[in-house]
Amino acid sequence: MGLQLGKVVKSNSHWDYVVQVDDHMDVITPPEPTDFGFGSFVKLESDSGRHWAVGLIYNSQLFNPMFLNTGPRLTSEPDPLFTPDLISDTRTLLGTVLIGRLVQSGDSFHGVQGIPREVVPVNTLVYTLEPNEIYWFHCNGKGESQFRYFSHLLRSGGMFAAQLSQQVLEELMSSGFFGSRERRSLEILCKELSWKNTLTVMR
Repeated sequence: MGLQLGKVVKSNSHWDYVVQVDDHMDVITPPEPTDFGFGSFVKLESDSGRHWAVGLIYNSQLFNPMFLNTGPRLTSEPDPLFTPDLISDTRTLLGTVLIGRLVQSGDSFHGVQGIPREVVPVNTLVYTLEPNEIYWFHCNGKGESQFRYFSHLLRSGGMFAAQLSQQVLEELMSSGFFGSRERRSLEILCKELSWKNTLTVMR
């Protein structure tokens, strides 16, 4: 199943979803910051096991309602006998761009890359994608490698879309999933993207 990270709490568009990371109030063992880093592959699935989409984490936000709180404060420590338990409302929110979905054909899986047609419901669970699932997602129904979502990622991956795409390409190159021909194609894409990023900075 992969590690459960949290659940969908809202969407910014049809392909841009916000995931609230689980904390100690939600689960016994919440995920660590290293589990949901920039560029991590995730999958959105219901409790029933229905698979909705595959996504990439492209942004994060820390929500702290106490920030800039100008209300009155106590001049001394509160009395524990008369002070109710306080719940920390600080949360971590993840921006996730949807890039396709996994499809099962018999005993095998393959990826359908692009913007998913269906709207993912609120409270849908979000898990990390296992290494074998990342490989399946990058294979089409014929078992051939595919990387069709990169143009979508460059347009929809936020203000760091170019850096996100380059990081994903480099991780796929070093994964060992693909043969020399596919790695060569990924290398060409990565070099072209790096050159474009350099030109953009120079301008």
